[in-house]
Amino acid sequence: MQLRQLGVGGLKVSAMGLGCMTMSAVYGQSPDDAESLATLERALELGVTFWDTADVYGPHHNERLIGRALAGRRDAVVLATKFGIVRNPESPSGVGVNGRPEYVRQACEASLSRQGVDHIDLYYLHRVDARTPIEETVGAMAELVQAGKVRFLGLSEVSSKTLESACAVHPIAAVQSEYSLWTRDPERGVLETCRRLGVGFVPYSPLGRGFLTGEIRSPDDFDTNDWRRGNPRFQGERFNRNLQIVERVQALARAKGVTSAQLALAWVLARGDSIVPIPGTRRRRYLEENVEALQVTFAPEELAEIDASFPPDLDAGQRYADSMMGSLNG
Repeated sequence: MQLRQLGVGGLKVSAMGLGCMTMSAVYGQSPDDAESLATLERALELGVTFWDTADVYGPHHNERLIGRALAGRRDAVVLATKFGIVRNPESPSGVGVNGRPEYVRQACEASLSRQGVDHIDLYYLHRVDARTPIEETVGAMAELVQAGKVRFLGLSEVSSKTLESACAVHPIAAVQSEYSLWTRDPERGVLETCRRLGVGFVPYSPLGRGFLTGEIRSPDDFDTNDWRRGNPRFQGERFNRNLQIVERVQALARAKGVTSAQLALAWVLARGDSIVPIPGTRRRRYLEENVEALQVTFAPEELAEIDASFPPDLDAGQRYADSMMGSLNG
């Protein structure tokens, strides 16, 4: 397994990570802990040792599942988890954000307990709390580093300005945000800021929430309780328009002799050595397919063709419903 470094502090991780969110029923189907644990075991065998979770996934189910997989071999994995998104029945989206210093400490202790570990390798603020200055949140996170409970700090879905303010308080190892062939928003400033400040970048949903694989052809392919059914990108005419994008991915993949997933992941990997995608899956066969993308390389003219097919201003639609869009690029 190739390694890449996130940030300037020496955090080295597998060049591809594993997003564990889908192991906790976010996309509809009931959790299958047996298959998920087998997938985590296979990830270790393949060298995919950078695992990403969050306290809100489940909620709490995902962190407990990771804890089961880590029992007796904590040092085999670079463990990343997130805090900050909280349940809020009064919010239109059903969730809120809490970045208050006292909550930072409380959330960290809870995550450590659920996972049965004594430290977290990379601790992210999941979303920025608009009511709490970022300096206060990151200051409290820095205290966790000083206490030995956290090794490195990260932020998720932040603006360039917020990242700069955070870095003035404590080094930030990584920024996590959605990034893929049809979600190139980070290229509008955040990626450049990361490079300038020496911050790594961790793309989530590099396969467009599974859509870029080409296996989803109709809204009926989603389970009735699948979160994606309510996502603007998968509704009405927008779904049909985005299918045309997927068909472009499939055509390029056929020409390259790889799967659509491998082409999409290889493109993200080619964007820079400080970029580490975390495609999510709970199935071994998809994990194995994804890992093979590490062997895919592109000639300059191939990258130019892909960029021309999926320009940064490609209109795939809003990434979230209106009630959640306000929490992005905080």
